[in-house]
Amino acid sequence: MNILLTGAFGNVGLSTLNELLKLNYKIRVFEIKNRKNKKIAKTYKNRVEILWGDLRDYRSVKKAIQNQDIIIHLGAIIPPLADFNPKLAEQVNVGGTVNIIEAMKNQEKKPKIVFTSSIAVYGDRRENPLIKISDPLKPSKDDFYALTKISAEKAIRDSGLDFVIFRLSYITSVEKLDMDPLMFHMPLDTSIEICDTKDVGYALARAVENKEIWGETLHIAGGTKCRTSYKEYLNNMMEIFGLGKDFFPEVAFAKNDFHCGFMDTMQSQEKLNYQHHTLDDYYNEVRKKVGSKKYFMPLVRWMVKIHLLKKSDPYRRSRFFKRKSGTFSVSENKFIRRILSNNFRRIEALEKELAEIRALITNLGLKNLNESINEPSCVADSKYYSIDMK
Repeated sequence: MNILLTGAFGNVGLSTLNELLKLNYKIRVFEIKNRKNKKIAKTYKNRVEILWGDLRDYRSVKKAIQNQDIIIHLGAIIPPLADFNPKLAEQVNVGGTVNIIEAMKNQEKKPKIVFTSSIAVYGDRRENPLIKISDPLKPSKDDFYALTKISAEKAIRDSGLDFVIFRLSYITSVEKLDMDPLMFHMPLDTSIEICDTKDVGYALARAVENKEIWGETLHIAGGTKCRTSYKEYLNNMMEIFGLGKDFFPEVAFAKNDFHCGFMDTMQSQEKLNYQHHTLDDYYNEVRKKVGSKKYFMPLVRWMVKIHLLKKSDPYRRSRFFKRKSGTFSVSENKFIRRILSNNFRRIEALEKELAEIRALITNLGLKNLNESINEPSCVADSKYYSIDMK
């Protein structure tokens, strides 16, 4: 069986690729060409066919899809990049999926498509954390990534092709332990259900020849032994890293408008039997990965904290509010906070520009003052006080 795998060199992609290789399929990888992916590709030399291309380029997609039986479509722009560049996310996540659909339709023998969506499509579920497939799709405010996934799902359902859509939970991997700004977007009281990337790869690979899953939308998550709260999860991870519990102040985290929850996976587990790793298994793997490095972390704990808090929008906002509205009354503060909150990024950008202008003025002034040292005082005065502000 010929299988095309997009996004093969990402987190879930690599897990899926490794599982597909175990099953001896003929695999074609379609990936964007960059330094990271070229390095990964070398480890799969002579085991898979690799086509470099861009999901936005229909001709590249059409070439990749030729003579394939199954398309496992994982390629996507994910947060935080999807938040910073929504136009790119739209072009890749929606436009790229449409390109795949059109190329599939133009094949004499129509392939089937396995597509990965996200738990993000359900939005904030802190109040009702148990998520069923039939629940309404209500992405959180400004979650452009979730909107692109909903659009891509619709395009696939309307295509007339054989498909299965998997909505993935919070995916963990010991190869992805870096802390990025996204960690501060999730409220601490959020319920989460992790799923080990290896289990996701197992499920997607086993879906290929499963006759019961086509036309379905299913959840992929770790099961009841993978459930916890985000606060408890963070505390356990920080302890494993050697940073200690309650490492971050609560003000560093958002209060709402994220996603995650406990997913109903009864159907997917019955069909694919993929839930092999628990949350405790993951913690143990992380401990092995961190090893003795945790004993050195207390020495640089304060540096790590400062560095990471700079990435937290909620923390920067709280500092910003204190600086801007600390001298006003309670009633005035409410009004001012609303204004500042709505215009936070704009004001912050303006302040940065003002700081750059002040630095430029200072540098120009110092430069002109230094030049005046060897000139007559009247000329020096003239030069110093006629700085060009254009």
